[in-house]
Amino acid sequence: MNSYSLDYIDDLYVQYIRDPASVSAGWRKYFEEFSLTSKSSLEDQPSGSELLAEQGPVAVATAGEGPTPQARLIRDEALWLAKMQDRVDNLVREYRVRGHLMAKLDPLKLPRSVTPELDPESYGLSEADLQRPFSCENLQFVNGRTLGDILTKLRNTYCRSIGAQFMHIDNRTIRDWLQRRMESCENRLELSRDVQVRIYTRLADAAIFEEFVRRKFVGAKTFSLEGAESLIPLLDLALEKAGQHHVEGVVLAMAHRGRLNVLANILGKRAQSIFWSFDDPRPDMHRGAGDVRYHLGYSSDWATASGGKVHISLCFNPSHLEYVNTVAQGRCRAKQDRADDDRHSQFMTILIHGDAAFAGEGIVQETLNMSELAGYTTGGTLHVILNNQIGFTTESGEARSCTYATDVAKMLQIPIFHVNGEDPEAVAQVVNLAMDFRREFRRDVVVDMYAYRRWGHNEGDEPRFTQPLMYQTIDERRSVRESYLKRLLKMGEITRQEADAIAEIRQGKLEREFELAQQEEYVSDMQTMGGYWQGYYGGAEPDDDNPETALQEESAKKLLGGLAHVPTEFTLHRKLKRFMGLRQEMADGRRSVDWASGEALAMGSLLAEGHPVRLSGQDCERGTFSQRHAVLHDSSTGATYTPLEHMASDQARLDVINSPLCEAGVLGFEYGYSLDCPEGLVIWEAQFGDFWNVAQVIIDQFITSAEDKWERLSHLTLLLPHGFEGAGPEHCSARLERFLLLTAEDNIQVTQPSTPAQYFHLLRRQAMRRWSKPLVVLTPKSLLRHPAVVSPLADFTSDHFRKILPDQRASQQRTDRILLCSGKIYYELAEKREQLEADNVAIIRIEQYYPLKNQCLLDALKPYRPGTDLVWVQEEPTNMGAWQFMKVRFGDSLIENKFKLRRISRVESASPSTGSASAHKLEQGELLDEAFARL
Repeated sequence: MNSYSLDYIDDLYVQYIRDPASVSAGWRKYFEEFSLTSKSSLEDQPSGSELLAEQGPVAVATAGEGPTPQARLIRDEALWLAKMQDRVDNLVREYRVRGHLMAKLDPLKLPRSVTPELDPESYGLSEADLQRPFSCENLQFVNGRTLGDILTKLRNTYCRSIGAQFMHIDNRTIRDWLQRRMESCENRLELSRDVQVRIYTRLADAAIFEEFVRRKFVGAKTFSLEGAESLIPLLDLALEKAGQHHVEGVVLAMAHRGRLNVLANILGKRAQSIFWSFDDPRPDMHRGAGDVRYHLGYSSDWATASGGKVHISLCFNPSHLEYVNTVAQGRCRAKQDRADDDRHSQFMTILIHGDAAFAGEGIVQETLNMSELAGYTTGGTLHVILNNQIGFTTESGEARSCTYATDVAKMLQIPIFHVNGEDPEAVAQVVNLAMDFRREFRRDVVVDMYAYRRWGHNEGDEPRFTQPLMYQTIDERRSVRESYLKRLLKMGEITRQEADAIAEIRQGKLEREFELAQQEEYVSDMQTMGGYWQGYYGGAEPDDDNPETALQEESAKKLLGGLAHVPTEFTLHRKLKRFMGLRQEMADGRRSVDWASGEALAMGSLLAEGHPVRLSGQDCERGTFSQRHAVLHDSSTGATYTPLEHMASDQARLDVINSPLCEAGVLGFEYGYSLDCPEGLVIWEAQFGDFWNVAQVIIDQFITSAEDKWERLSHLTLLLPHGFEGAGPEHCSARLERFLLLTAEDNIQVTQPSTPAQYFHLLRRQAMRRWSKPLVVLTPKSLLRHPAVVSPLADFTSDHFRKILPDQRASQQRTDRILLCSGKIYYELAEKREQLEADNVAIIRIEQYYPLKNQCLLDALKPYRPGTDLVWVQEEPTNMGAWQFMKVRFGDSLIENKFKLRRISRVESASPSTGSASAHKLEQGELLDEAFARL
């Protein structure tokens, strides 16, 4: 009912007075119980029903007359009724909107601000009105009850141990679903004894593990879960619910707090292995490698109570807290795509956050923003905030400008459930509701579990220096395990003997595992690459892993023809007609293949051979420089056509995705995707090369170091446009020097191919190799349309990727200078050599900087006589680019001091390049002149 429809109420009331049977049973009961005569303004007047009894039906005023006294009285009563009902309806809505502000969320019972909007007196409702019945059709199961009944239901639903934020959701269907689920049970699950005992058992698992570790390894860092032990039953119940929803696998990611407990009690990692890591008896195994125990990942199968199985993968994670979020999402999406799970129902992600990090780190917003984008969605993530109410020593008032740590999540149309972690049954209700919401609406959901840290940031930290009052309260608190046991004992759901038996079993098991870990011959189990990673390997680059990347000529022509094909009914933009026409000429062998077509041929051939291809990045469908046009748009209808989707009837999966305007989140996602797609070509493309530095954490903590730290392999490819062209310092450099600084132990591949054929062979090699390493490719900008940057079709049907390209002079009888270079500068040097007719200068291109064995470079220099002037030429300033790397890696002298290496570059600079196009042209000319000076 709309409480503002006063005429409707008036008519309904008049109908009731004339004939009570003419209105519905609900309204009839309501009007019978509602005493209008108690209103002071009407105390001295007869009620409408009395007047009607005395005088019969209400008189109808004749033309020109006002309403009769009886009609006015009835209308006054109806108006008052409507106003009162309106006040009640507003109060109900305020409880749904702001009830969470009164919820008892904090285990420490720290004071909260008063919320006057939830006081009935704020709406003109008095104590006497609490006994008055009201209609409340929009509140489940209380219609016709008193205001007191309504308030009790509202407070039980929204103001006990659970606070719900959901009224910001625009979709009424979702709001109604949440209201119905919460209000029908007053936000409380009726738990069986078995479930209650299960919850207690999981609390015992968590508490006893922490106590045992603290006792056995005094002073060791564990980032204890104490104060937040309800996380373990929360995850237990979430996984059980996932099994009921037929979820086959869960990707789990979390920071360090509670990680050891989750490893032991959720993933089932042997406590023996965890204890062994504390003693660390084998330093020889981890010299220069490995990671601390609370960063490690693990995988296992969870056996559900119904006999099902859910595979859990806990992601490895550095100390950079939230950056693992999109890595986990990428892994989950890869699993879904591999299983053709387009509904995103067979796999899901659970992310465990800290309160300070969730509010403070921007990667969280990126993760949330990506959650409902077609190229990145995983069908809903369960976000769990392990809310310690503090970040290290920084209190919430210093850490965020909003009420809750979760307020950033209100950017999405999803519910946020705040829950007191010391009420395990409220936690159970929230998890049950959250998991059902995810299944129903395929959206993220947030559970903010309020808890505390019993021992500070870590076990060696003294939190009382900075939070003396908080820790005075914490010191006085018993654990959630003890408080829940007390409740169960009081209810008679468990006996003291049963509780003691549960504790004794767990204590005994940990003691046995501890003794086994002390045995001299024991070595901790390190999970090795298995599943679809079987047969792939890392380590040093092998000499014999060079797959055949060339195509048969007929196959290459057919694929290029397919890439040039557009359906007849498709209206192509007039400028793209020429683009596709030139590509057809390439297919016919009448034109050499340009850069974009070489790339498309590499992708198309891989798809036809069964290798999935995923390309993601800002504007990558068209390409930053309007060079790719992987997805075509009909000029008349807006419909799209993707030639790469039509390479073969049984081709592999293709995804070409325009990403949101962020780097860290998307690069993390693609890295995660590559972890579960070893056979595919997974590419992240930066809009400009230098934009990757926004994702520096993903590069440093995951891509370049994961194999060394965690023995995790990746085939991820990064495309980074690079080249000094006078466009200013922000878009010229992909910061090659930073990648080269990170190279060691053949951890990544750093390349700068200079021809379309080289690029083609490089991409195919990356997907086809069993040796798995991330690939960094510095890609061109102006060279995309340079007339010399083309390759004949024959280069795609023979040969392979070459790490060094030799000099291209027809005659090499006389060489007085050797120029070593890479990328765009080669074409400028070659053009300058032709202008000067400097036939005595050799130009050698370094196509792969790393890994590059000494012998490879030595072989390239063998044709030249000792003492020949050897010059490294680069566009970048001296302190950037590859010069420092080349100098350190290969030394000042090469081939037994037969060549002395010197440099030509821009002068040392804090910024990569000038912002003046004229200055750039001047500098570039000077650089080229110097390369050919004094011959």
